[in-house]
Amino acid sequence: MIVGLRSVAARWTAVVPVAAVVLLALTWGRAVPGAVVAVITFVLAASVLAAVHHAEVVAHRVGEPFGSLVLAVAVTIIEVGLIVALMADGGAKSASLARDTVFAAVMITCNGVVGLCLLVASLRHGIAVFNPEGTGAALATVATLATLSLVLPTFTTSKPGPEFSSPQLTFAALSSLVLYGLFVATQTVRHRDYFLPITRQGEVIHADDHAEAPSARTAAVSLGLLGLALVGVVGLAKGVSPTIESGVAAAGMPQAVVGVVIALLVLLPETIAALRSARRDRVQTSLNLALGSALASIGLTIPAVALASVWLPGPLVLGLGPVHMVLLALTVVVSSLTVVPGRATPLQGGVHLVVFAAYLELAVNP
Repeated sequence: MIVGLRSVAARWTAVVPVAAVVLLALTWGRAVPGAVVAVITFVLAASVLAAVHHAEVVAHRVGEPFGSLVLAVAVTIIEVGLIVALMADGGAKSASLARDTVFAAVMITCNGVVGLCLLVASLRHGIAVFNPEGTGAALATVATLATLSLVLPTFTTSKPGPEFSSPQLTFAALSSLVLYGLFVATQTVRHRDYFLPITRQGEVIHADDHAEAPSARTAAVSLGLLGLALVGVVGLAKGVSPTIESGVAAAGMPQAVVGVVIALLVLLPETIAALRSARRDRVQTSLNLALGSALASIGLTIPAVALASVWLPGPLVLGLGPVHMVLLALTVVVSSLTVVPGRATPLQGGVHLVVFAAYLELAVNP
């Protein structure tokens, strides 16, 4: 029976990514009726689950923290491609698209995903434990990149408005790449143990379980299917965006809500994978996914849009407004206080979720 269920799971997780890409090719750039939107939504949800499955297969083969890194970087690279494509087609109205997407990713991961994982792990296991050295290093890098890329443009004077001048944008892009590269080297080479799950006695767990790791061939196939599934997730999320836009407009909400909804859809694979790790008491893996996604979003998006700004016709607005800067500062302070002890109760998870709820409320009612 168990073998049969595994066989069925293996088949549908192989078929869904291919079906998602085919559906994306058939609907890309076309107006679709309501019935097709329903089909897209169903395939999108199935693609998210398939992506989580294949990410876990790859993670089991390569081990932590490489598994978390694969999922975070893969989804971000595809998302960056989508952002640049939308900016090229959107003209002046897409000037703040990169800023809004990156900030949404930071708030979703650092408050929404982190809060959910801490709450689930602490309610299920009494207390959530993680390594403060690795988590603190990731948080410090997120805070630095977010400040350099999203806060400083509001206060610079070389260009009017919340924009960087060309030399400033070049510096921000290079800084993002350097810091992200240093973080990846720290996470995977020099101090890998800082990013591995730990026991309640502080001992590092070098393997998630005792199950036999998949073969190299199986992992390679899953890696390819993971890429297809993520292309399907991001592309189909863009495909349903007109429907989302219509619903947002009908509800009288700001246009920025559309970006938040799409970001939530795009980050679903990482969110589900992080929650599953939290349920297994692997909180460090959950935090690797959450903070790693925030880091990849800034560290890869800013250099990409800086390069694309050479040929993009409109301005590139990166600076946050006062309300979002307050939320970012609150996120950094709360996250720092959460990380320092290396353990968390449901209270810490609840605090992060309240900050995330405040972000969503102010997105709907600015």
